[in-house]
Amino acid sequence: MPDGGSRRALRCAIYTRKSTEEGLEQDFNSLDAQREACCAYILSQRHEGWTLVPDHYDDGGYSGGNLDRPALKLLMAELAAGRVDIIVVYKVDRLTRSLADFAKIVEILDRSSASFVSVTQSFNTTSSMGRLTLNVLLSFAQFEREVTSERIRDKVAASKAKGMWMGGPIPLGYRLGERKLIIDEQEADTVRDIFRRYLELQSATQLVEELDRAGIRSKPRINRFGRDYGNAKISRGALYRLLQNCLYVGEVAYKGQIYPGQHDAIIDRTTFEAAQQMLAQARVERRLGTNAKEPSLLAGLIWDGHGRRLTPTHCSRRNRRYRYYTSQTDNVSVTDAAWRVSAPDIEGLIIDRLRTMLVNAQEQTIASGSLDGDAIGQLNERVGGMLTRLGSLVGQREPLLQLIQRIDVLGERLRIEADLHPIDASLGGRLVHEHPIGFVRSGKQVKLIIPPTCTTSPAANRNPSLLKLVAQAFAARREMERSGSIEQVAERLGYGREYVADLIRTSYLSPTIISALIHGTQPASLTRRRLVRTDRVPLSWSAQERMFGFI
Repeated sequence: MPDGGSRRALRCAIYTRKSTEEGLEQDFNSLDAQREACCAYILSQRHEGWTLVPDHYDDGGYSGGNLDRPALKLLMAELAAGRVDIIVVYKVDRLTRSLADFAKIVEILDRSSASFVSVTQSFNTTSSMGRLTLNVLLSFAQFEREVTSERIRDKVAASKAKGMWMGGPIPLGYRLGERKLIIDEQEADTVRDIFRRYLELQSATQLVEELDRAGIRSKPRINRFGRDYGNAKISRGALYRLLQNCLYVGEVAYKGQIYPGQHDAIIDRTTFEAAQQMLAQARVERRLGTNAKEPSLLAGLIWDGHGRRLTPTHCSRRNRRYRYYTSQTDNVSVTDAAWRVSAPDIEGLIIDRLRTMLVNAQEQTIASGSLDGDAIGQLNERVGGMLTRLGSLVGQREPLLQLIQRIDVLGERLRIEADLHPIDASLGGRLVHEHPIGFVRSGKQVKLIIPPTCTTSPAANRNPSLLKLVAQAFAARREMERSGSIEQVAERLGYGREYVADLIRTSYLSPTIISALIHGTQPASLTRRRLVRTDRVPLSWSAQERMFGFI
């Protein structure tokens, strides 16, 4: 063993914990007692080079059943950073009461070449018998925690079944008195007005705006640390929770069961049930997208070429909202880049193709001669009604949900599976329609190229950013021919030197490419970014046209 002079100093951090906050306000509490015992133990090991880290790592009021504790997280970070060599605790269960969590802590200790010591429990984790002893101790600690949790859950369930208030945030309209909810008449009037106005307006959004204008706020509260919270604008989510809270009709809910409460009701049963019916109808409307300003018509119906669901998303630029469908990559093993497609483009194409499928099926059914005059009239009426609904600006999602079974965007083609039975049984059953599309890679994403659903003039496809790029490129080229110096051109035009070089290179593109940019006939894959950022553009015009998709 090395002599005392060469012994390495071991930095010791003390960790203390108490499950409840009871008694922590005292001058000398449980955490202080744990720390004092640990300090004494570290002092007794001074000859081994142990030194105390002055920082305190105390978790008062936190359970040992999980690792979600601020002081413990800080201590683990210190371990990972190599600033602590030994964790000293009063008992092992102060560190954790879970075998799984203990395994995670041991893994962090091993990576950091650190260890931990329990002051009141002596064992050596370097031997198999020591590790067995430790695991037995932790098993009993975990068993004790789980038994205590079960006992508390059983007590809460029995109390809820009796209609008792078992704690938690006190809802608006009530106050707490003698462990029982008592009506606060001033707040109760606000709750009654909220239910009444919701039934009159039939809109949570309008009611939220009205409450905000009237200055009605949520219930002010104080958390366990003595800080104020609440007393804020009532959000739509909070409003929905208030309107669905059965406490207001004198009941208590617990794990899906409803029990008669021991408190008085604020809202009568008739009003409450009417509000629940209106909320249920609003949920149906949200699912169908009938009440959305810009509904995502294909949500839940569309997948990409890797079988990943395409989900709605959007971004806003310059006060304009752009909607997309993007690949849902969470919990999916596919490592290919996410796909993205413009929502208006794909929705317009789907509706156009679905209308075509309907018309074709209608014509084929009539041409088959299997229907008499009355049946043909009924078929024409039903198909015409569906075509009208699909052409409407509102309510389009409901017929899409009725007809479409699945949409697959396969990169080179769009595949639509539909069932026309809901319109008329004579139209046949499941139909499959495929339509050609394309795609290009843009950064880390795959952007789809959706052909237009109607014929437009080339001028309608002009890209303003590309037109601006062409104008800047020839302006930079003229300045370059006049002065002969990129630095002078950059200073005169107010651009960076590298950007001026990109502009001048763009001005020497093929006349075919320049003409296409001006007239809007360029390929959909040719963007401003691609033109400017592409390295090693060939000097040959034909090679340029081949590179950018003109040949």
